[in-house]
Amino acid sequence: MSRITPVILSGGNGSRLWPLSRRALPKQLLPLLGGETMIQQTLTRLHGLPELAPAVLVCNQEHRFLVAEQAGATPIDIGAIFLEPAARNTAPAIAVAALHLVASGSGSDGVMLVLPADHAIADVAAFHAAVAAATQAAEAGWLVTFGITPDSPQTGFGYIRGGEALTEGSGRHVAAFVEKPDARRAAEFLADGNYYWNSGMFAFRPEVFLAELEHYRPDILAGARLALEGVAPDLGFYRLDAGAFAACPAESIDYAVMEKTHKAVVIPCDIGWSDIGSWQALWAHTPHDASGNALVGDALALASHRCYARSGSRLVALLGVDDLIVVETADAVLVAHRDRAEEVKQLVDELARQGRSEIAAHQRVYRPWGWYEGVDAGERFQVKRIMVLPGERLSLQLHHHRAEHWVVVSGTARVHCDGEDTLVSENESTFIPLGVIHRLENPGKIPLHLIEVQSGSYLGEDDIVRLQDDYRREE
Repeated sequence: MSRITPVILSGGNGSRLWPLSRRALPKQLLPLLGGETMIQQTLTRLHGLPELAPAVLVCNQEHRFLVAEQAGATPIDIGAIFLEPAARNTAPAIAVAALHLVASGSGSDGVMLVLPADHAIADVAAFHAAVAAATQAAEAGWLVTFGITPDSPQTGFGYIRGGEALTEGSGRHVAAFVEKPDARRAAEFLADGNYYWNSGMFAFRPEVFLAELEHYRPDILAGARLALEGVAPDLGFYRLDAGAFAACPAESIDYAVMEKTHKAVVIPCDIGWSDIGSWQALWAHTPHDASGNALVGDALALASHRCYARSGSRLVALLGVDDLIVVETADAVLVAHRDRAEEVKQLVDELARQGRSEIAAHQRVYRPWGWYEGVDAGERFQVKRIMVLPGERLSLQLHHHRAEHWVVVSGTARVHCDGEDTLVSENESTFIPLGVIHRLENPGKIPLHLIEVQSGSYLGEDDIVRLQDDYRREE
């Protein structure tokens, strides 16, 4: 078997899983099914595949530190993490990874296995068998997609119609890609037996994919090549050239290549797959009680049936209701009928039109140095909890509109303020006047926890002038 290089795509926002999934912390970085996050599960299930090369990740530049931290906690080696400065769909991202593999020689003699970071697969052994079959077909020069054997007439997936069987291996030629059907057509597809759900997973040799992309969409290939030529190494990441990548046409691999090429084949597989694209899908993949309820966190259901209830910070209790989705976070609650789960994105769009911050971030916001979360806010004041990891420090900065008062709860803080360094211990405090250059650091071996009280005429996060930053966010 050829060497397999996993290419993990982690650029989505997962808006249909709001309020849990948000722009700053999308679904692939959340533990939706068990203790590992979705991207960690995607990487971990690769363990045990033969001839596995270090993985290549392509992610939103705003998520880079979380992606690196979570990926590093899995048993899979990470070869490179490319940062997208803008969302351009899957074809440019895959093109960048393929060009990198060919140029570096690290995967040019093997097969790249393209996987979204946010899918669930229950049967790992069957997945490995499908990868082996896909690798065999890819070695022969085919562009392989994984077709999921349907078990119900789903209208939320695109479909692949299988054609004649390959003369070698277990795949089938792709007869057609079909857009998401209505309920009647989905039932017909299920009864036909030749249709598969389009999983969005692929396997092919990088040079074969690039040749087909050059034939059908040379503009995408040219844009990806320019973005890679202008790549800038940054703290272990590879930052794609922002102008070149933003100018690259936004297109999916399906539209750009797979629906046009004569080299497309499908590997039918039954692997317990879901794209976890909605609360309905998550309900289906979460263990149920005797009444069909999926309860996560501090949740209770009486005389209720087929509900999904998820608690993030307080008790959620259901009584005498059926087929509801109830999701609670610290700053938002979603209540929806399960039949309307696909429409949550419309709710997010409306919140965006209203300028609501709840679509962007949770109350707890993760940073490369730790996290902060809002506790209270009012006219001219705001209170936050801050946690700084051992050995980490915030940027050297100043604020034009606010002063800050810090109270250390646990750990020890090194505070740089107006040119002087001071150690602040538990139950001690310090004051940062408006306009003064300052920095917060944790020099200890345990996490630093403190309370920050801000006061001033403007308390937005954009009132930060970074003068020096270990994480290069000033760029």
